[in-house]
Amino acid sequence: MKIGTLAFLAGLVIAVIGAFVNVEWFPWVLAALGLVVGFLNISGGETRRFLIAAIAFMMSAYSLDTLPMVGEMIGNIMHNIGYFVGSAALLVAIKALFELSKD
Repeated sequence: MKIGTLAFLAGLVIAVIGAFVNVEWFPWVLAALGLVVGFLNISGGETRRFLIAAIAFMMSAYSLDTLPMVGEMIGNIMHNIGYFVGSAALLVAIKALFELSKD
């Protein structure tokens, strides 16, 4: 397995675990793993689709925590994935801007 794939899987696992335990440094680990995923996994042809998916996820994730009974836990998982996806999206967007400035 590639490092980027392992970072992606680790990010998802940590995001779910982080919803059940309160560890202060989990968001930092998720952000770092997101940067690794953004750098290693997302190439030029995938940039647009990834950024659109990241925006859609970030916009919709925060509405799920209002669901009765399970909303808080789902909301916590989505917030954690947001740290992960947000940092990956930031790096991919910077890479895209850099590529656009070369033309």
